[in-house]
Amino acid sequence: MKLIIDAMGGDNAPQAPVEAGARAARELGINIVLVGKEQVLKNELSRYTYPEDKLEIVNADEVITNHEEPVKAVKTKKNSSLVVAARMLRNKEGDAMRAMGNTGPLLAAGLLIVGRIRGILRPALATLLPTENGPKLLLDAGANTNCKPENLVQFAVMGSIYMKNVMSVEMPSVGLMSIGEEEGKGDDLTKKTFSKLKSAPINFYGNIEGRDVMLGTTDVMVCDGFVGNVVLKTVEGMGSFLGKSLKRMFLKNAVTKIGALCLSSGVKELKQLIDYREYGGAPLLGVRSTVIKGHGSSDAKAVFSAIKQAKKAVETNIVEEIKSSLTKIDLSEKKEEI
Repeated sequence: MKLIIDAMGGDNAPQAPVEAGARAARELGINIVLVGKEQVLKNELSRYTYPEDKLEIVNADEVITNHEEPVKAVKTKKNSSLVVAARMLRNKEGDAMRAMGNTGPLLAAGLLIVGRIRGILRPALATLLPTENGPKLLLDAGANTNCKPENLVQFAVMGSIYMKNVMSVEMPSVGLMSIGEEEGKGDDLTKKTFSKLKSAPINFYGNIEGRDVMLGTTDVMVCDGFVGNVVLKTVEGMGSFLGKSLKRMFLKNAVTKIGALCLSSGVKELKQLIDYREYGGAPLLGVRSTVIKGHGSSDAKAVFSAIKQAKKAVETNIVEEIKSSLTKIDLSEKKEEI
């Protein structure tokens, strides 16, 4: 198996992707391709030990920054690390791709270079969220803000396959994000999607509300990208608020400091539960090969987790399962969109 990494994207590049790539080559036994400025990557790589036959560098002189228009950048910066990595994936020079940084350029590269699976109307960005009942999948997390019911049905099917294959959930339950549990609640999109999901080849739970997100009521949570991104950023903000509040409380005085020592194991467990680095990244479901999008602030631990995530996605043949699932979905509108 060969994994391609855009080693120049993200706040902690190239240190984080290089460190994680070396570790993956060493511990996971997979082949790693680091794409980026060759001399920069060589200098960084010299700090780590790794099997030389498992890791290679592919030169790419350009970098797409956060301030560039995504589609234009992907079309014009043909020798950027992201574009070179996506082109390698399209040409079957690797089995999966991992990139950090701005979401827009990655989505553009996924659509324009890697390409959609035939029959998929729109790829979806899926994110694992920490909940009371373990990690659950939210999609779409920001790739598509204007959706039709047919899009959400495909999101539900792809999310179910991902949770089954990658997270080992035997019969993933699927919930539709709405403002009430009853079938008639929600806007026009939600109401029309509900009726379609009832006949989709999934374990449909029904509507779920915002409070169900952190409770982990269902394994898959489906919504359009606008709602999904708001939910995602709210959860991230709440995690940050909770962590800072606990720290302030424990450091308040001598008594609370002693209490913190007594609760250290529990606090460590809570911190691990809400740490996005444990999950690694968000898969772009619906493209022709495995693509994992990492958080812009990903450190080496987060990148390594994403590498493991990509490895399992490839091993369980998730792309082929999505392809075969399309024949089981009855959509009233089959026209492909961009």
